[in-house]
Amino acid sequence: MRKTVTAVVMILALVGGVLTGTAMTPGSDRAQALAGTDFDPGNIISDEVFFASGTMDENQIQRFLDTSIGTCTNGNCLNVKSLPTTTRAADPMCGRYEGAASEGVARIIAKVSRACGINPQVLLVTLQKEQSLVSGQTARGPSEARLERAMGYACPDTANGGCDPSFAGVYNQLYKAAWQFKRYANPTGTSDFFTWFRPGTTAAVQYNPNAACGTRSVTIANQATANLYYYTPYTPNAAALTSLRGTGDSCSAYGNRNFWVYFNDWFGPTTGPREPVGAVDSATSPRPGRIAISGWALDKDTKDSLQVHVYVDGVGRAVLRANGARPDIAQHYPEWGPARGFATELDAAPGTRSVCAYAINVGPGGNSLLGGSCRQVTVQSADPFGSVDAASGRPGQLALSGWAADRDAPQQPLAVHVYVDGRYRGAVQASGNRPDIARVHPDLGAAHGFEASFPTAAGRHQVCAYGINVGGGGNSLLGCRTVDVPAADPVGTLDSVSGRTGTILAAGWALDPETVDPIGVHVYLDGRFATSVRADAARPDVARAYPSFGPAHGFSVTLPATRGRHEVCAYGINVGQGGNGLLTACRTVDVP
Repeated sequence: MRKTVTAVVMILALVGGVLTGTAMTPGSDRAQALAGTDFDPGNIISDEVFFASGTMDENQIQRFLDTSIGTCTNGNCLNVKSLPTTTRAADPMCGRYEGAASEGVARIIAKVSRACGINPQVLLVTLQKEQSLVSGQTARGPSEARLERAMGYACPDTANGGCDPSFAGVYNQLYKAAWQFKRYANPTGTSDFFTWFRPGTTAAVQYNPNAACGTRSVTIANQATANLYYYTPYTPNAAALTSLRGTGDSCSAYGNRNFWVYFNDWFGPTTGPREPVGAVDSATSPRPGRIAISGWALDKDTKDSLQVHVYVDGVGRAVLRANGARPDIAQHYPEWGPARGFATELDAAPGTRSVCAYAINVGPGGNSLLGGSCRQVTVQSADPFGSVDAASGRPGQLALSGWAADRDAPQQPLAVHVYVDGRYRGAVQASGNRPDIARVHPDLGAAHGFEASFPTAAGRHQVCAYGINVGGGGNSLLGCRTVDVPAADPVGTLDSVSGRTGTILAAGWALDPETVDPIGVHVYLDGRFATSVRADAARPDVARAYPSFGPAHGFSVTLPATRGRHEVCAYGINVGQGGNGLLTACRTVDVP
């Protein structure tokens, strides 16, 4: 009768290891030098090596399979086999696996390694340890039955060689074995089920499925070694270690011994330098223009919290301290405690970004790329953003200031449109220097400030500013303010008055702060109204002083006058609230 999925998980601690010797060909001088006395049952392989998912890419895996297998005799060899794969969603154990109509085994191993954070060398060694699919005569012509149970996943010793058919096939076997290696650590979002080989504890590990063969007390040094015991729950006895590449006695079991020997023969020591360990648990874009990354890191050479450097598209963006509370990490590394987490959020331009986190090594070894590979994060296009920082009213005018930027063009000054009481009043470029913005958003720079003023009638008004979008997205409201503008009288100057025979020539400029239009000017001679004129002549100097009003505010007038001394006065005629204004002082002139 077929077992339920729950039942299969419950017995995975008894996943079968190879119990009989398989042919082993020494691959190098280091293989010849390997001795059974070197085997440490509590530290078969380090976490640094087991979870180093970036040790081999697809091409390197393919070359290794081609070299190890040689000429295939039946088309089933792992170096020539292609098969369909299904898409699997991300979960607490593994990231998303994107399926395909046909993929070679080397590609499947590389993709499973990246998705689940398992060293591809561990997967290759397990393929050999379980079904001899990588090296030797069997690997050059494997049967369909061996491929169906390639990793020995869900093939417990208690089933007399039977395997759960729902997990059959090379792809299913590779993915589910890697998935299970991560599940043994009881990651966040799962139950605390796997505890009997917990790192830091001492367990009685059997020598053989036959309980009469006895046990050995083993202090489990790390999660990677615990994974091997959960997967194949036996430790080699003295006879198996004495005959390191052969057969021991009736109580010998060879699964974990063979794993250790194959790994050393093919890839070198299973316990490399004590480099930092850790993981990137999450790398996402929580909102447009932002990347959030979190995870954990520790270095066994120090009890201090570790430094983590974050890169986006190869550019260093953050230096973090991995000192956040992670009680789940303390469960697996009790000697180092829970203060091992890190998290940050960064600005990011729209598009697919490569996000990498490196744990900075302390002591021997080197820095570690957490998770074994960088994460690809898609950042959505961001609308403009910014703020109306201030808005004020002065006689006849409304002024506002703020900043605006668009991450689709981070170094480009943005157009800002201003509306007063719901009516468009003009545009301004957000290009002013704002070092405070550059400090908060270093990828944008400082050239994003704006200031503007507009002639406005006296009274209460609402002013709103909109950032005009560049690229994808839409325009953004930067903010609205309510402003009281006081009443304003006209301003201006009677610049010059000169007398000629029978006439007086007067000139100057005038404007009313409540309008950009030219206003009227009344001229008085010797206290009596003489004439009116429109102040609409070009005065570029006035435009420079009052840029919101333009140049059309000059006037000149010729008055008939008798010989003698006269007084000339000019008044700007008010628009809106306020009163008429004397244009500076009256002038005295002599007419010859």
